[in-house]
Amino acid sequence: MTAQDEAPELEVWIDQDLCTGDGICAQYAPEVFELDIDGLAYVKSPDDELLQEKGATTPVPLPLLNDVRDSANECPGDCIHVRRVADLVEVYGPDAE
Repeated sequence: MTAQDEAPELEVWIDQDLCTGDGICAQYAPEVFELDIDGLAYVKSPDDELLQEKGATTPVPLPLLNDVRDSANECPGDCIHVRRVADLVEVYGPDAE
């Protein structure tokens, strides 16, 4: 069993209603986050497609977990949510316990 098999599968989404457009997330993890023409941040699919649907989620690649976590922790809008796929419990972000 590898470490990846033991790590919980995580996904991330952004609440654009709270996004300040600061861009910290895209600086930390440009593979996962991108600012769109509207000035707000969105998540990207694993094949680099911008996901603009409200509440769209994308998987958190294990090698980028620290960058995604830092994005959620440093976001001035508190709009980045990282949760376990299995039970949808938020592990990083404003609703994490």
